[in-house]
Amino acid sequence: MLNKFGKLKVLLVDDSKVAIKAITGYLDDLGVQLLIAETGSAAIDLYRRERPDIILLDIILPDITGYEVAKQVRKLQGRDDWTAIIFLSVMSKDDDLKRGIEAGGDDYLTKPVGRVVLQAKVAAMYRLVRMQRALVQLTEQLNQANEQLNLANMELHRVSMTDGLTGIPNRRVFDELLVREWRRCARLRKPVSVVMLDVDYFKKFNDRYGHQAGDECLKTVAKMISGAVPRASDLAARYGGEEFVLILSETDAEGARAVANRIREQVAGLKVANEDSPHRYVTLSCGISTVVPGDDIPVEKLVKSADNALYLAKTQGRNSVAYLDYGQGG
Repeated sequence: MLNKFGKLKVLLVDDSKVAIKAITGYLDDLGVQLLIAETGSAAIDLYRRERPDIILLDIILPDITGYEVAKQVRKLQGRDDWTAIIFLSVMSKDDDLKRGIEAGGDDYLTKPVGRVVLQAKVAAMYRLVRMQRALVQLTEQLNQANEQLNLANMELHRVSMTDGLTGIPNRRVFDELLVREWRRCARLRKPVSVVMLDVDYFKKFNDRYGHQAGDECLKTVAKMISGAVPRASDLAARYGGEEFVLILSETDAEGARAVANRIREQVAGLKVANEDSPHRYVTLSCGISTVVPGDDIPVEKLVKSADNALYLAKTQGRNSVAYLDYGQGG
């Protein structure tokens, strides 16, 4: 059995020279690393420094009892840290066993303990120690895997809610937030406005400058639009293609018109060249519709009215803002 437990560290706590000599001989057969303490306080200090796998603990010690040593050891242990404690004592009553277990012990042997029994108990506790360590390691791996899974799910959610090109929210987010803000404004009896925005002559821009330049153009416009709606209840999203959309909660028609015109002027002020546009630069057309929501008013009509207003802005020469009341425009 030599070196069978070469990695096992055992702390023997006993003030009897005879007992120490006998138990040392038994454990030498197992090849364990043996630590010896003859007082309770020395045992606690050794535990702090060495973190043994198993403690063989006499109950009657010169300073404090083995029960107190066990309690202190359990207090020093971390959540995932475990040391097996086997009490060794001449005290053999059932109450002694009960008290030892309640103090934090895992087993109780009556002195004098024989070689075969002690070695068998140490072997059994060693298996438990290995199982506990394997469980801790598995738990850590599972926690890491769960953390990675949570991060992956968060990233997947973020990607599913974000337009891949421009980095701003996509139409799915727009659809969900519009319903939520519609209900909130209905409770408050406040208006909600939708603004549809379209990059003028974008197909001609792509044809002349290429799709890569077109993508950069959309990113620039998206950044400008997104920066114009800082309130948490508002939203700027890519609606599809070269179209964008705004939700402006608790905002009336005049407020929405002011936001739309500011964005239109800022985009035009960038002076991004578009030689095939009569305006010579990249511009926006904007359509607005506003309503105070109600239970009998369908939210879809607000988006339709804003889209119709956008069409009206295009027919008026583009680079303009048009407004239609809720339900107007067919």
